[in-house]
Amino acid sequence: MLVLSRKIGESIIVGNNIEIVVIRIDGNTVKLGINAPRTIKVYRKEIYDQLLEENRKAIEFDLKDISEVTKFDNKR
Repeated sequence: MLVLSRKIGESIIVGNNIEIVVIRIDGNTVKLGINAPRTIKVYRKEIYDQLLEENRKAIEFDLKDISEVTKFDNKR
């Protein structure tokens, strides 16, 4: 992991077009501003992890499910 020190108002650049600016530091909370193209999705880590888990659950299936679908399809 790259670790950088920045002061309020300073920023880092990710790739060619994403800028992350330190807006405010209040105790143990850092407020960041992110300038990125709208096509770039930006998530809080905990939300991103939830999305990954939901996507993983969505692609899981049980072989019983396939046999149930086959039964339904054969009734047509």
